[in-house]
Amino acid sequence: MSFSNEDLDILQEHVHRVELQKGELLLTAEETVNYQYYVQSGCLRTYFIDQSGKEYTLQFAIHDWWISDYTAFFSASKSLMHIECLQDAELYRISKSSMEQLFLEVPRLESFFRRKMERAFASFQKRILAGLSLPAKERYLAFIKAYPNIEQSVKNYHIASYLGITTESLSRIRKEVSTF
Repeated sequence: MSFSNEDLDILQEHVHRVELQKGELLLTAEETVNYQYYVQSGCLRTYFIDQSGKEYTLQFAIHDWWISDYTAFFSASKSLMHIECLQDAELYRISKSSMEQLFLEVPRLESFFRRKMERAFASFQKRILAGLSLPAKERYLAFIKAYPNIEQSVKNYHIASYLGITTESLSRIRKEVSTF
């Protein structure tokens, strides 16, 4: 979808650039979530920590992806997730009220964001189904297809957490896949 220069000027009034360094936390659990973020460059991950302290990686966000704790963002509740910067990143943030204002000022943006959210929802649904039904090797292959070249930027235990396997299993699968 293309936008006019006027549309882009209006958009720039509502989005704000954010720079993060590797290791910084963009969000922690129990925070109010005021923004969603577009990733211009870098790599981030969304994760949850259970009561025993175990981490579960839900999402990685790389160039042209969006990231936030969407449940908290859309329901005005406290965050359950943490978002960590894994690689220096340039992001653009937008608040819910700015989004609503943009939808009024540039109606085509509403359908643009709706399509982005539809694709994200479908992607999350596929990930849930894969986690429930596919063997670990197939989940790994789907991961490297969805996130090409991310393995250089992400620690093994983050990938293993995302796939729901141990780091030892990840190493075994990688070795098996590399012999193809």
